Amino acid sequence: MSTVTENPADAILDAVCTPLFQSLRRSDQRRRGVEYIQGLLSTRGRKSIRNMAALIGGNGTGQGLHHFICSSTWDWTLVRRAMARYLLETAPPQAWVARPMIIPKVGTHSVGVSKYFSPAEGQLLSAQRAIGVWAVSDRMTAPVNWRLHLPQAWFKDGLRRNQASIPCDLGPETLGDCLLTACREMAREWDLPARPVVVDIDEIDPVATVAGLRAAGIPALVRVTGETRLTVSDSALTGHGAHRLAAAEIVRAARHLRRPVMWQDFASGPRARTSLITVARVRVPGASVHRDGGQLLLVGVGRAGRPEADELWLTDLPPTQVASVPQLSGYCRRVDQDFEEVTAQVGIRDYVGRSYSGWHRHVTLASAAHTVAVLSAAARLPALQRATAS
Repeated sequence: MSTVTENPADAILDAVCTPLFQSLRRSDQRRRGVEYIQGLLSTRGRKSIRNMAALIGGNGTGQGLHHFICSSTWDWTLVRRAMARYLLETAPPQAWVARPMIIPKVGTHSVGVSKYFSPAEGQLLSAQRAIGVWAVSDRMTAPVNWRLHLPQAWFKDGLRRNQASIPCDLGPETLGDCLLTACREMAREWDLPARPVVVDIDEIDPVATVAGLRAAGIPALVRVTGETRLTVSDSALTGHGAHRLAAAEIVRAARHLRRPVMWQDFASGPRARTSLITVARVRVPGASVHRDGGQLLLVGVGRAGRPEADELWLTDLPPTQVASVPQLSGYCRRVDQDFEEVTAQVGIRDYVGRSYSGWHRHVTLASAAHTVAVLSAAARLPALQRATAS
């Protein structure tokens, strides 16, 4: 058995960073960007600037990295756009997936930190919260855009706002606002192809999210609860359109329309799976403000042997594409899995500075480190297979 000596990571790091940092005019900025990503990939434990500088070495490395993240003027949105376009070439996404990120914090100085009740934890948490938008393909997932949630309290406290250097044109947002702003930015300013945005976030208003995405011309697939009130407009469900009904009740009434669809679950394989889907045409409140009279599809996704749907989704995808809903919904699980296995490991939650721009630059470069890590792991696999075979 031969020893594997190939190290594709260096070539992939260069392939990713070259287009990523084209908008950085100075060579020292581009070098610091590469060093920061290398530090995120190689440093053990917490990815603090001090720990990364100690690993990279060199006089003034720590000071240089700190300035690059916290005080420099490079535009992180241009780097994110370059990342998205790079992924269009290397792993064209089938969808954009919006997921929340929670960063627990001690103290009150980290930008955006606030107390909120976590249903998952069953208690009050002090944390930063953000919305990430991920590119998802059959090959990989990768975060490409972020929006930090800034609660009202940060705009009432002028001292904290000034210390964090929060831009003057920003105001308080809900998580739903963060999601819509991030998606609109990608659609209007990044020149990206239209792909469905998949949303499964408990704390947002699903109907308002679908409406906001549709208004921006972005295809939407948003998970709803069984209690979400909708109006039936499906000719196959006569007698149910007089009043608004709960989504679960609508899908239950349409269970005679259930049909099987096959899809690939890439979170655990890939593995071929079969789901039962139920589709009903519905309208949402305030239909007059929506194109097509507010016509949407309510899709229930379930399994054989279970009378009730496991998941309910609201979408403006055409009827010819609803068979893709089980696979698209599965992308949320893939993103969560990859976040814990890769993104968290490269230190996306490890920024300890106070500044708004520093937070955004750090998560941008951590997202790039995620992409390098995933592509490097994929490139190493054939080499290991060849070595094992020999």
